[in-house]
Amino acid sequence: MNWLEIWGFITGAVCVGLQVKQNIWNWPIGIANNVLYVIVFWQSGLFADCGLQVLYIVISIYGFWSWQRGGEQHTQLKVTRVTRVHAMWIASATALSVLAITWLLKTQTTSTVPWGDATTTSLSLAAQYMMSRKILENWSIWNVANVIYIGLYIYKSLYLTAFLYLVFLVMCIAGHIRWRKELDQKPLVAAAAV
Repeated sequence: MNWLEIWGFITGAVCVGLQVKQNIWNWPIGIANNVLYVIVFWQSGLFADCGLQVLYIVISIYGFWSWQRGGEQHTQLKVTRVTRVHAMWIASATALSVLAITWLLKTQTTSTVPWGDATTTSLSLAAQYMMSRKILENWSIWNVANVIYIGLYIYKSLYLTAFLYLVFLVMCIAGHIRWRKELDQKPLVAAAAV
């Protein structure tokens, strides 16, 4: 454990807490978290997770814009559900990503956990994309990834980061509940306005 991991823990927890509350400032704090974890993961030999942090920065810039202007007529984005077709595209892209990243890690790096690293990376990309579009089911994808991450980080002796992902797991459950409530209340608000 080092200072970068400690600051990564703090910024990560704040970022997810703000996501649960749908606070747009989660994106800049998330970018700070990503920069810190680029270094932590590189030093730990988690190369796919390191690269993932770079992609998170790009998605976070898009997410910041999307949450402000990605809704109807460039308004704030609202929480929605994933459609069946969109879910199939996301699942297919995620599966292909796992295969491609695993191959890359096995052939081009010294990774000792290519399947775990590739799986968590691919799930996280899918979840982060869904988060940037405020799709409710992002929380479920995050939770699958978080469970795998916890084991992976314990294996790599990143105990504080493993604990952070346990915190993320709990926060993602809270996020799902909170976003689901908002989504369930939309028809009531629309009905009351009529």
